[in-house]
Amino acid sequence: MTWPDTRRSAALRKKFAAALDPEHDTGWADAFAAVPRHVFVPRFYTQADDRSWRKVYLGDPGYLETVYSDQALTTQLDDHGIPTSSSSEPALMLAMLNALDARDGDTVFELGTGTGYNAALLSHRLGDNNVTSLDVDAELVKAAAQRLEQAGYRPFVTTGDGARGWPQRAPYTRVIATAALRAVPAAFLDQAAPGAVIVAPIGYGVLRATVTAPGHATGRFLPTPAHFMPRRTPATAPAFDAARSVGPTDTKVAPGHVLDHMRFPLSIALPGHSSCSWRDDDGELTAVGLWTEDGSTATAHVSGAVRQVGPRRLWDVVEDLAATFDAVPRRDEFRVTITPSRQTVWYKAPNGPAWELPGGGTS
Repeated sequence: MTWPDTRRSAALRKKFAAALDPEHDTGWADAFAAVPRHVFVPRFYTQADDRSWRKVYLGDPGYLETVYSDQALTTQLDDHGIPTSSSSEPALMLAMLNALDARDGDTVFELGTGTGYNAALLSHRLGDNNVTSLDVDAELVKAAAQRLEQAGYRPFVTTGDGARGWPQRAPYTRVIATAALRAVPAAFLDQAAPGAVIVAPIGYGVLRATVTAPGHATGRFLPTPAHFMPRRTPATAPAFDAARSVGPTDTKVAPGHVLDHMRFPLSIALPGHSSCSWRDDDGELTAVGLWTEDGSTATAHVSGAVRQVGPRRLWDVVEDLAATFDAVPRRDEFRVTITPSRQTVWYKAPNGPAWELPGGGTS
């Protein structure tokens, strides 16, 4: 054994795996019990009330208990203190692995190597030679490869844009993404074997789709909420100053709806949007802001005053969604149809409310 393990860490890992899968019926409990998460997360960051970050290392008080708990852990920050990589919440990882339904002999492509922990779980279950993993961050890939080898796993790991797949090792019978996407990349379908299963975060949900023919797939969202790190793209600043200069209109939609029961449908209707909120000294919500990469920006105050600028009126989209959903919709009532020319998310019925995913053509 080439990685540090103690009686305590082994006991915590065993307890952790049992808590994730108490019935031991998913087939993944053995992998979570065997793969040492602490090797892949030798340090993580915690955020204080003043929003400053503190590093927690192996050996620090509480480190092992936190690593072997059902928590997502921030593992990398950019120069502005913005998280750029994390080790996902284990229960969500398990839900996605279950949805992947990988069996002996399946070949898996993974977009988003991250720490390498998920690749290790896949390798433990399926064997090193059946796992291919890509990440756009060369430093992450280097560190992940070293940790994988340290833990005794040697899947194919390399640097690249995972949205382009890795045709040299295709076709794949299973495809999984661990970074937020706006649509299923064309390469996933081009490099998929007939009947392949694709599991990918879209918006604030996770899609499970089955390839039905070249360029075609159908699927539905898992009931599990999800929020993954987005693929690396340049940030777009909101045009709040411009919005303050325009006259307000009235809305009957409470700003808080954007933050609660419309969070998932809004992530489908406005892919890649960003949001923020303002609160008073007592912590009460006073306003929310929305913006997209094309410069469109909207602010909505609890008074009902809305201001919008840019090529798209974002709050109009919010109002349309509020008219469609009078309560929190179930994610598994949203389905997806993929063809070579478009990807459509529809709610409950094919002729019901529907939204086109951007760049969803697969040819």
